[in-house]
Amino acid sequence: MLHATATARDKRKTFRAALASGQLLRFPGAFSPLVAMLIEELGFDGVYISGAVLSADLGLPDIGLTTLTEVSRRGHEIARATNLPALIDADTGFGEPMNAARTVRVLEDLGLAGCHIEDQVNPKRCGHLDNKAVVPVGDMVQRIRAAVSARRDPDFVVCARTDARAVEGLDAVIARARAYVEAGADMIFPEALPDAGEFAAVHKAVSVPILANMTEFGKSELLDARTLREAGVAMAIYPVTALRLAMGAVEEGLAVIRDAGTNAGLTSRMQTRQRLYDLLGYEDYNVFDKSIYNFTLEPPDRKK
Repeated sequence: MLHATATARDKRKTFRAALASGQLLRFPGAFSPLVAMLIEELGFDGVYISGAVLSADLGLPDIGLTTLTEVSRRGHEIARATNLPALIDADTGFGEPMNAARTVRVLEDLGLAGCHIEDQVNPKRCGHLDNKAVVPVGDMVQRIRAAVSARRDPDFVVCARTDARAVEGLDAVIARARAYVEAGADMIFPEALPDAGEFAAVHKAVSVPILANMTEFGKSELLDARTLREAGVAMAIYPVTALRLAMGAVEEGLAVIRDAGTNAGLTSRMQTRQRLYDLLGYEDYNVFDKSIYNFTLEPPDRKK
């Protein structure tokens, strides 16, 4: 009731321990607190908060138009709704190295378990589009060092994402990953690798966990959990899956209302009212009202 019971520190410790366990962690993307609650109920390891999803939800393309204020606010809303650790997309750190440092402080204060910062030129673009540009290695090293130096909770995870695969090739991805680990990155996110073999190559080259982005309609093969584990991947994210499922259903349903003139035929496709109430823990709030907020007002004394 009233969102998560675990503290931010507890969630960060859980995330750190899970990353060290050798097991594959699966973090679906949540576009709202309610989705985060469902992710937890269904038994996943954590929640991912995608910059692309946040941009889309604001009616914007994923080209670096969102601000730290917008991203951190949504991150806080989602992270506080679940006992699971939440990893958030912090784009390029929202500016220069000092901005990356401030980003980490803000996200730490708002209860996130970690963030990833990428090496694209700012303004960035979606990691699975062509014609990306990456900054020199030294510039990204400064971003990572600034981010790592700013954190106050050592369990807050700073993940370095590299978009170099499409620009410079796999060897450059590995070289960059090693430099970012040396700068203090806790995890490496090699974006848009085409297959399991390349994920395995990055895993063998670095001493920290690696993350795989299993986004649909992108450049990476959609690998199953077993294949990802065998490639040495520590964490898989499914950033836009829930939004795409939801928007597909919303579009179909709105078209039915437009064409049929009624929503009567749609109820079998919907989450029921009772299922929503169960997910929200509606009855727990009723119990609280009855056990805590149980006083009654006396009728007014008309003589006074």
